[in-house]
Amino acid sequence: MAELSRTARFYKENKAARLKKAAYQKEFNKKPEQRKKRSELTMLNRKMGKKGDGKDVSHTSKGVVLKSQSINRASKSDSAGDKRARGTKSK
Repeated sequence: MAELSRTARFYKENKAARLKKAAYQKEFNKKPEQRKKRSELTMLNRKMGKKGDGKDVSHTSKGVVLKSQSINRASKSDSAGDKRARGTKSK
């Protein structure tokens, strides 16, 4: 079995932090805009016939396409969000 990531180990070992994060996520996911976003993504997955096929719906600059999970989750250049998440080079 794969080793847990650093974040997963942290939350596994720190119950108070885990409970705090769960409480925050519960409130965040209740927000109307988050519910709408989740609903839209679910409908998109259904429309593309995606269910248990090892593919992810990838939001690229060219629109929405299906990609294998490993390629999509490792991608760092498909969207502006990915580019911003990497940060900038230290000088």
